Amino acid sequence: MQYDHILIRYGEMALKGKNIKKFIVRLQENIQHKLKDFPDVKVKRTQGRMFVLLNGHEPEPIIEKCKQIFGIQSLSLAIKVENDLDEIKEAALYALKNNESAEKFKVAVRRINKDFPTDSQTMNQVLGSHLLANTKGYKVDVHNPDIAIKVEIRLEATYITSSVTQGLGGLPVGTSGKSLLLLSGGIDSPVAGYLAMKRGVKIEAIHFHSPPFTSERAKQKVLDLAKQLTKYGKEIKVHLVPFTKLQQAIFKEMPEGYAMTIMRRIMLRISERVCENESILSMTTGENLGQVASQTMESMHTINEVTNYPIIRPLITMDKQEIINLSEEIKTYDTSILPYEDCCTIFVPKSPKTRPRRDKVNQFESMADFTELINEAINGIEVIKVSDKQALDPFFEDLL
Repeated sequence: MQYDHILIRYGEMALKGKNIKKFIVRLQENIQHKLKDFPDVKVKRTQGRMFVLLNGHEPEPIIEKCKQIFGIQSLSLAIKVENDLDEIKEAALYALKNNESAEKFKVAVRRINKDFPTDSQTMNQVLGSHLLANTKGYKVDVHNPDIAIKVEIRLEATYITSSVTQGLGGLPVGTSGKSLLLLSGGIDSPVAGYLAMKRGVKIEAIHFHSPPFTSERAKQKVLDLAKQLTKYGKEIKVHLVPFTKLQQAIFKEMPEGYAMTIMRRIMLRISERVCENESILSMTTGENLGQVASQTMESMHTINEVTNYPIIRPLITMDKQEIINLSEEIKTYDTSILPYEDCCTIFVPKSPKTRPRRDKVNQFESMADFTELINEAINGIEVIKVSDKQALDPFFEDLL
């Protein structure tokens, strides 16, 4: 007798009605991809449930992998037995005895298979009596148990579990389309990417770099952040935009107070072109209302003018400490704070406009033609595919 399965539960996916199959199939694919290092492990699904078949593997590393998959509400180690009363009794007893610290227990039976001869309430009593008769020091407490022995009698078999591990919840990555994440290298944008992925979004990333003002270390830092996000999805394609000439031209030819606004508008124009080429339907940013000069309501209104693409801003109402806490939780914080600046921090004007007006910006932009430089930047984009198999830069590993 041993735990040979992991039972997967999904939360809000169950509310998807007729569309639920698409979500379940994608979740199964994502789990199988995540567990590809365990070749004998299989992912199977039955009516309303999904199971990971361990096939002799230790469960702990597999559970840790599953805890990084969006769409899993919770998971439990499970014992699979035939729909036979004696086998169910034996498995329930094994599950209770495997929790040595427990003193109080309850039994909760779900009889999905209505052909099973004993109803759920009677099974609760039968199994509870069996456990008490074959152990010492335990007592039943249905309101505040130390352990709940849960028994699901399904059509194909019966599954017994005794513990629940929380998953990430959300929706399986890939069920909500693609979004282009503007990945700066700071604290906020990786967290925004993580939260977009939690809603089922598959992300690609775009990063603007300005050598020699930004270093190769700054570029590698962004690639490492993308790699850390692949823990929660699959491969991430990173579009690296050479931005030096454009950035210099903007800050040379535009009024200082409006340069940051115009720079961000041009970033969105370039990002929109990438979206068109990659069949991406939205952009995602780490903007947070009121955090910096370019993130006021007026700034966002003016910057947004250049694109009709939806802009997802998962962090818009969060305060900075909440963002930092989540950054630490998903293990991007230590990389984000490494001292390598991105192009948004090296050309910061002394007094940026916090309430830029669209008419003013359009007037200033009409005085210069950045088309050729924009096209040059787009043609010079370097695309790097980042996977969870790539190692972090050794230089950064020494710092982290």
